[in-house]
Amino acid sequence: MDYNNIVDLHTHSIFSFDGNDSCDDLCRSAAQKGIKVLAITDHCDIDGKNMDADKLCSSQIAEVSAVREKYADRLCVLRGLEIGQGIYRRALTEKVCKTYDYDFILGSLHNLENMEDFCFLDYSSFDVYELLSCYFDGLLELSAWGAFDSLAHLTYPLRYIVAREHIDVDMSRYSEVIDSIFENLVKNKKALEINTSGLFMEMQDTLPNISFVKRFKEAGGEYVTVGSDSHYADRVGQGIETGMKIAYDSGFRKITIYKKHQPELINIE
Repeated sequence: MDYNNIVDLHTHSIFSFDGNDSCDDLCRSAAQKGIKVLAITDHCDIDGKNMDADKLCSSQIAEVSAVREKYADRLCVLRGLEIGQGIYRRALTEKVCKTYDYDFILGSLHNLENMEDFCFLDYSSFDVYELLSCYFDGLLELSAWGAFDSLAHLTYPLRYIVAREHIDVDMSRYSEVIDSIFENLVKNKKALEINTSGLFMEMQDTLPNISFVKRFKEAGGEYVTVGSDSHYADRVGQGIETGMKIAYDSGFRKITIYKKHQPELINIE
């Protein structure tokens, strides 16, 4: 690896509905690759009709705690969670955050309220600009509320709108709202995630890309996290070096990890 301090703060195990490998498999892969810090951040899409947050979190955090102890001499394992759509179930989200001893929580929006994930939408039936307006307004609400540590994949819908469906989007339409999102992150001392999954999709870019990471830095952003969004053990750490380079080229000299929701800065070197 080109960097000494590789960390991956966005991974999914079989506790995620779309995960494929065990927590132990993720840790073994990370340790073999020389990764220093791994957060296992399984999906808790809290607005899901069949979501039992207590059942998920109690089982997941117990398993992550077990592998954390098992790999303690080789790997720092963080107890993590990705809470999707928290703004639609605020009381439940706050309960989860208070009840379970997580180190790190990603905040994300995978769908608009009472709609399917952006992955499953038929875009011929929608005005993509209206969808994106609602999406970024939702992120603005989420960033103002601040029930998370790092804001995940800021430009998530572009995975499907641009990369898969090849629909051109003028992102300058959203400059003002994105700047407001960044202002909230700075004010609330939250991190912005550089999600490297898009590097291995048709878009071949991070979520968000470097232009947004630079804008976050210019807005006064202090904390960035880097995550592969891996759903397979063999993809843990994938693209992290590129994500760290983007952070460095955007003016950051440190990346952030979290222990008990407290940020710790690690040199990019």
